[in-house]
Amino acid sequence: MSDLPAAPSLDAVIVRRSSRRDLMRGAGAAALVGGLGPVPAASAEPSAFDFPELAAGIDEHLHVAEGYEAQVLLRWGDPLYADLAAFDPTAQSPEGQEKRFGYNNDFVGFIPLDGDANRGLLVVNHEYTNAELMFACLGATDRKGVIAALSAEQVAIEMAAHGGSVVEIRHRDGGWAPVIGSAFTRRITARTPMAITGPAAGHPRLATAADPEGRRVEGMINNCSGGVTPWGTWLSGEENIHYYFQGRLPEGHAEAGNAKTMGLGTPQYGWGRFHERFDLSKTPNEPNRFGWVVEIDPFDPASTPRKRTALGRFKHEGAAGATAGDGRYVVYLGDDERFQHVYRFVSAGRVAATRAENADLLDSGTLSVARFEADGTGRWLALTHGTGGLDAANGFASQADVLIETRRAAKLLGGTPMDRPEDIEANPKTGRVYVMLTNNTKRTPEQIDAANPRPLNAFGHVIELSPEGGDHSAETFRWEVLVRCGEPAKPEVKASFSALTTADGWFGMPDNCAFDGSGRLWIATDGNNRRATGRADGIWAMETEGPRRGTSRHFLQVPVGAEMCGPCFAPDDRTFFVAVQHPGEPDEEGGLGSYEKPSTRWPDFSPDMPPRPSVVAVTRKGGGRIG
Repeated sequence: MSDLPAAPSLDAVIVRRSSRRDLMRGAGAAALVGGLGPVPAASAEPSAFDFPELAAGIDEHLHVAEGYEAQVLLRWGDPLYADLAAFDPTAQSPEGQEKRFGYNNDFVGFIPLDGDANRGLLVVNHEYTNAELMFACLGATDRKGVIAALSAEQVAIEMAAHGGSVVEIRHRDGGWAPVIGSAFTRRITARTPMAITGPAAGHPRLATAADPEGRRVEGMINNCSGGVTPWGTWLSGEENIHYYFQGRLPEGHAEAGNAKTMGLGTPQYGWGRFHERFDLSKTPNEPNRFGWVVEIDPFDPASTPRKRTALGRFKHEGAAGATAGDGRYVVYLGDDERFQHVYRFVSAGRVAATRAENADLLDSGTLSVARFEADGTGRWLALTHGTGGLDAANGFASQADVLIETRRAAKLLGGTPMDRPEDIEANPKTGRVYVMLTNNTKRTPEQIDAANPRPLNAFGHVIELSPEGGDHSAETFRWEVLVRCGEPAKPEVKASFSALTTADGWFGMPDNCAFDGSGRLWIATDGNNRRATGRADGIWAMETEGPRRGTSRHFLQVPVGAEMCGPCFAPDDRTFFVAVQHPGEPDEEGGLGSYEKPSTRWPDFSPDMPPRPSVVAVTRKGGGRIG
């Protein structure tokens, strides 16, 4: 797949939206660092955050700001049912993994039970697996070697470690603990039966020999970020589905162009060696059954998860939502790849009072792609069949075709190709929406535009959207760059944090984000390492208002090789849940880690235990609100 945009991104004239507007909005009290002129004196305005800043660095341990403590709540392999023994990495089985906490936890959501902030359901995505860190004696030095070395049973364990978990947790005696054997406990895997619903359900392009009606599919894969709806369901976005399919389609095959657009043909897993549905040459329609947002009812372990095709098919990073002024539900969506797009779904119906009435709310509505104009305005372009060239002449015979090939439709309409849009969240207090753009080192100087102002953008940036009239369903919005990430002390990076940001406070590669009950923004990163930034990934608190706007402060640091995911606050803001993904990976690019020699053995630090991705609960010593 070409990484180049199909058409010019915006206007011929480039306006850098991250300089003068941000400087003026700060009332001149705190200039943005990064070649924007003299730095004024520090602002007397008090910070929105009161924790002592954590020194940035990188080592084998997890660190949190002074005055806070981090409790490992759930680790890969932890038993979720009472009939299981403690985790033994040398005695893994597919059947056992289906009853244990999965691997590489990403999105974390907390849903209170009976309105109790000390008891609730934790819903967690398990994005992918690192077989080289899970299994001993693979002896592989590259990804192809891992694929070749895995047995059928090990692949089955990988499939069981994907998907998600629903775990009841309770706060007792000063700490959180899972309720083993709770009636709500559920593991969802790459083999869990799911329904395909919405406009693309039943379309011939979703039909296979195993499912000739195109309405049922086994499992969800590579589930990254997500969201929790007002009616208490869990939205889980399937992201890098191209990793799982081997084989190629012949040139001229009806799905060849679609497969290329999604990056198929570069497998990172050997599942197709043992399961024909992951072999393109044998089941060319199977990839069309992945890349959706899945809605799951965590209160009913027997319920069937539903892939909601109305929300489009691409590499979903998240699915966070907000309710529009007229009661319709809005979901913001990012397609996590270079030169891909920002989307928004607006339901046709309104959020109702009962869960049952909202059961199919996400099956109908309007999916749109964002176009960012150089003057700081923007527009949502509806991906509706029969409009804007989305018709049979361009290969779209129905709305199902538009949704199956959302990427191609978005480019045809003129959506703005962005620098890897990942998590997108609306501030519940202000209504403003924040887009995490992780990086894009393939953007050339000729391809920069107002919304993506740096070529070879190694460190990413954050964009703030203001819906017209504060209405999330409005057709237009205003936007500006909140910060350009990277080290401000290096002029060539052209970072734009507030001058009040310390040497520990800047970061690169924004990925996930969350808001606490006061509407304060917290950002998680993915990609910090010794080579890129000299510091590990973690959590930074970001000021979005007043003279300190654009100031960030370091709060938490993950172990070497790990990524920071899933920031989520309990309703009373007294617990901050975060997910530590793939600890033990190499700290530098190239090569693989291994079960025998990982870069860290966090969190157990036992010679007979590999590193284990975990969900961590952060609390304030002595109690109190986070931050």
